[in-house]
Amino acid sequence: MDDDSVYVGNAGVDAPLDRGWLLGHFKEAGDPRHSEAVEIKWGIHPPGDTRAEWVRGERRTALLVLISGRFRVELPGRSVLLSRQGDYVVWGRGVDHSWVAEEESVVLTVRWPSVPGYAVAEPQEPVTSQA
Repeated sequence: MDDDSVYVGNAGVDAPLDRGWLLGHFKEAGDPRHSEAVEIKWGIHPPGDTRAEWVRGERRTALLVLISGRFRVELPGRSVLLSRQGDYVVWGRGVDHSWVAEEESVVLTVRWPSVPGYAVAEPQEPVTSQA
């Protein structure tokens, strides 16, 4: 077996390296975690953490499973509270969404297909000049 076709890791260690994402189109080609078929995220969210903006024009299907905590998913005209380990919600293409962690939460998200264009821009660091 080719060692390059196997990756062994820990979600808690690897997730912070790529904003929680463990697998998807955004991993380098040749990495076993590269996929255009599916994306997987191990999300660790402090209390009050919220998505910076709603996802609009969704082109993917998503499954979000609560591992621990209390996590609210906001959908058009509906709010879904995940409060017991294993609670989950699935939404399809065309469903706008957002979320908020009501308590420290860990959630596993699976989305398909893996397509670019949904990342929220990282906040810019202020530019300071040195005299």
